[in-house]
Amino acid sequence: MQFPGFHTALSGCRSLGFLRPGPYICGEWDLGGLPAYLLFDEDISLRTRDPRFLKACQRYITAIASSIRPYLAANGGPIIMIQVENEYASFGSDRIYMVWVREAWIQAGIPGPFSTADGLPQLTERRTNLPGCAIGLDGENDISGTKSISTQDPAWISEAYPGWLTHWEDKDLARVEFTKDFSAIVAKGLSFNLYVVHGGTNFGFGAGANAHRDGSGFQPVITSYDYDAPIDEAGRPTKKYYAFRNLLIDHGDCKDLSIPEPPPMVEFEPVMAHRAGSLWEAPGATVICDTPISMERALHQGQGMALYRTTIPAGMSGLLKLPPVHDYARLFLEGTDIGTVSRVNPGEASFMISKAEKPRKLDIIIDTFGHIGYGAALGDRKGLEGHVSLDEKPLRNWTITGFPLDDSHISTLRALPDRAIQHGFLFRAHFDRPARGGVYIDMSSWKKGYVWVNGHALGRFWHIGPQYRLFCPACWIRPIGNEVLILDYHQENPASIKGYKALTGF
Repeated sequence: MQFPGFHTALSGCRSLGFLRPGPYICGEWDLGGLPAYLLFDEDISLRTRDPRFLKACQRYITAIASSIRPYLAANGGPIIMIQVENEYASFGSDRIYMVWVREAWIQAGIPGPFSTADGLPQLTERRTNLPGCAIGLDGENDISGTKSISTQDPAWISEAYPGWLTHWEDKDLARVEFTKDFSAIVAKGLSFNLYVVHGGTNFGFGAGANAHRDGSGFQPVITSYDYDAPIDEAGRPTKKYYAFRNLLIDHGDCKDLSIPEPPPMVEFEPVMAHRAGSLWEAPGATVICDTPISMERALHQGQGMALYRTTIPAGMSGLLKLPPVHDYARLFLEGTDIGTVSRVNPGEASFMISKAEKPRKLDIIIDTFGHIGYGAALGDRKGLEGHVSLDEKPLRNWTITGFPLDDSHISTLRALPDRAIQHGFLFRAHFDRPARGGVYIDMSSWKKGYVWVNGHALGRFWHIGPQYRLFCPACWIRPIGNEVLILDYHQENPASIKGYKALTGF
């Protein structure tokens, strides 16, 4: 069966929509698109029939349904099919849960038609397809394998991959050659959805992470979601776009219509940043606990940074051991940097502490990446959880201070006076825009942190790459006096920034 309109975005035809509202969506998004407040609950079970999770899903579905109802094809809109959950067979096997999700949409006034989306091997094993739902296959160029699952329900390619995602510390930005596979899909006359046609950006804290089933092998996603897509992150058609478009036109699927002008991009010359006060001048909530617990549980904070502080009694020494760090920690003993622990390259989280005659302050500053968004490890919490021990003895009496880096917190940081404070981490720069357009801000002279332009969070940067430039859309930039606020986790001295027109190259 073909679903007309699912492959029109490349050729200028009227676009018909396959809506994928979740509640769980993956998309390499933080927690797979689920809200982090779900993790404030001690033992909630995500993507299950846990009543607390279903209650939150019900609220979401009810709210979303009222917004999308006018755009259903039955009401004259472009949405011709709705997806139920996303790649559930890669996570669980509870078909009753899947039935509940579909029924919740129906009860909210979204009657379908519906589709699932899964990898064929996972779906073959778990059999989480639903009777009466189209069977969507992700990452396949053929749909014949669905015949062993159902001979009654139509099948199609719900995710054909013209590109791929990139993680921090990958050797390079992901590049995919897909023209041959795309040609085969078109030649077979299959219905398909390209994931993705248009690359994007994980602004703010949007980027999620991947990991093995047990949570090891942690791989945070970079800020850019350009994805090597046919239309790039800035909205410009690429060579891949024209190759795919011409293939569809040659096959007779669509007419050769005009293509809109690409959005403009600009550059600006290097500008030097200067110190802008200290992050520690604007703390968030503080709690006291006997043993470190996660940011979500302690602070009801699902993003940003946190400071875990205790006092090492006089005379204590030995090996300092940390519980699993989620996700990146710097340790300071009486203000002296004694080491860093990264979940990306975990190693052994232990440090030798010498004896001293007086008590000493131990600070552990935690920075976070996005929550794991795919697979069995979904639901990891941030910060520290468990004993920090010295010479096998647990250190107690901790204060945990949050730095959420949300809009309210950043407004406070932007208002701080410019002054030089050691380990301040905050820097400020200004640039003028030579013409209207978006820009990539180069952060290659910096180490690790976050960037805001005129109060808008661009996302994370990290010197390990492979991304060194952050996209800022034209709508966030003024003609003159644009403020760039930089929070760098390691930088001691100011450095420069520069504007480019592209994610890579010159």
